[in-house]
Amino acid sequence: MMIFGAIPLFFMELVLGQFHRTGAISVWKIAPIFKGIGMAECLISYYVAFYYNVIIAWALYYFIASFSRVLPWTRCDNDWNTDRCYTSANASAIPANGSSSTAEYFERAVLGLDSDSGIGHLGAPRWRLVLCLMGVFVILFFSLWKGVKSSGKVVWVTATMPYVVLSVLLVRGLMLPGATEGILYFITPRIDRLSDPSVWTDAAVQIFYSVGAGFGAHIAYASYNKYHNNCYRDCLLTAGINSATSIFSGFVIFSYLGFMAKRENVEIDEVAKWGPGLVFVVYPEAISVLPGSAIWSIIFFFMLITLGLDSAMGGLEAVLTAIKDEYSWFIKRHRYGREILTGVVCGTAFLFALQNVTNAGIYMLSMWDTFAAGTAILFVVFWQAVAVGWFYGLEQFCNDIEQMLGFRPDWYWRVCWKFVSPVFLFVIIVSSIASYNPLVYKTSTAGDYTYPPWANALGWVIASSSMVLVPVVAIWKLSSTPGTWSQKLAVNISPHWEHRAIMSGETKVKRFQVSTYPTHTTSVVFIVKL
Repeated sequence: MMIFGAIPLFFMELVLGQFHRTGAISVWKIAPIFKGIGMAECLISYYVAFYYNVIIAWALYYFIASFSRVLPWTRCDNDWNTDRCYTSANASAIPANGSSSTAEYFERAVLGLDSDSGIGHLGAPRWRLVLCLMGVFVILFFSLWKGVKSSGKVVWVTATMPYVVLSVLLVRGLMLPGATEGILYFITPRIDRLSDPSVWTDAAVQIFYSVGAGFGAHIAYASYNKYHNNCYRDCLLTAGINSATSIFSGFVIFSYLGFMAKRENVEIDEVAKWGPGLVFVVYPEAISVLPGSAIWSIIFFFMLITLGLDSAMGGLEAVLTAIKDEYSWFIKRHRYGREILTGVVCGTAFLFALQNVTNAGIYMLSMWDTFAAGTAILFVVFWQAVAVGWFYGLEQFCNDIEQMLGFRPDWYWRVCWKFVSPVFLFVIIVSSIASYNPLVYKTSTAGDYTYPPWANALGWVIASSSMVLVPVVAIWKLSSTPGTWSQKLAVNISPHWEHRAIMSGETKVKRFQVSTYPTHTTSVVFIVKL
């Protein structure tokens, strides 16, 4: 998925942003009919800010709670604990249907989750989480309000700090009993799982999330690069470092999971939880049994905060740059236009995020996480590959790269852009929809929560709200462009520098004919010089 999907489209986005010097919306002056792709990418990034920053707020909550003599999730005598609670100290004698003190702290003390909660009964926002969430958005605002001048400086801390902390945690984790078993579990392949379509869908979503393709962030940041910056090198280095970091962090995590499994005398599968349970239940429990646990906890959650802020800045910068470029007149008219725009985007995202810090907010967060940027991001990236490879044209795109970088992409890039990546994405999109199962959220203290049918329908509305922008904007562009239908179509699938010639009658449209026009290769409709 990385080699044939994420890397080619990552490089494509860097080229688009760096060559055309605009954000994710305005860049589609190369083919206006696909402007909805940029809008969809920005909307998805905006949606992600609703729930991703809540996870950072949880990390901030834990970070503050770690400044105590005894970590609060290591005890069972608190108001939020149940009679089924057990601690890491007595993990060898787990009661029937018992729940760990770390799970009860996360689900009951932090989230306020109980058996009466449900997505239809969210309740009021929890004030402690609201303050943490507000703190996260305030940090993001001051990191972004001056554009890349401010965010670029912050990234020096947020991008490098996790490597230092992970290295320290790995050294400590390798010294624990059971670490070897955990690492072996991590690196031992299970080839039979490749027959499961959900594995491929998860791989695609994960790598696009991890690399960041499809969110508009790379187009935004690349638009600030120098024109001849070697974005090809940047693409390969970033993708390589990204995957190496994932593997490295896997060693760190599974060394502790192996330790937990050995200590509780259970299989690693039973402690290797997915989702927030891994970060906010399993890892705090593993840290709590280490000497000087409070120090380790402070270090770990500080790392999570910096790591989260780094990703959150990229997503919001994609939105800010796209709006700034599309409505540059507003920014130029107002002295503090960038600051006002940043305040509006961060402020509204904060208000929408409040739904996820209520007593049942975890159910809303899980729904946003499943639908906002799952199938939707793959759908948008699919159309991005089609738009560049089949309408803007590979020949023109390769000419842009040669003019900017001094070389033409070889056959691997061409084949991926035109055939392999779109086909891969299309198959994954169809598989993800066909293999969809109604949402179920598993908790340790309140049992499994099955989402009602209307909640699943709402989730698909969220997913569709971004995907529908692609056809809706295409129809709007065709209907609002002056001229005959041939001219409308010709203008909207052509770069902006060809529009004057098209509208003046110097070019005409011929259907299903191989083009000799210098900026295009093949397409459904071709512009042919008279």
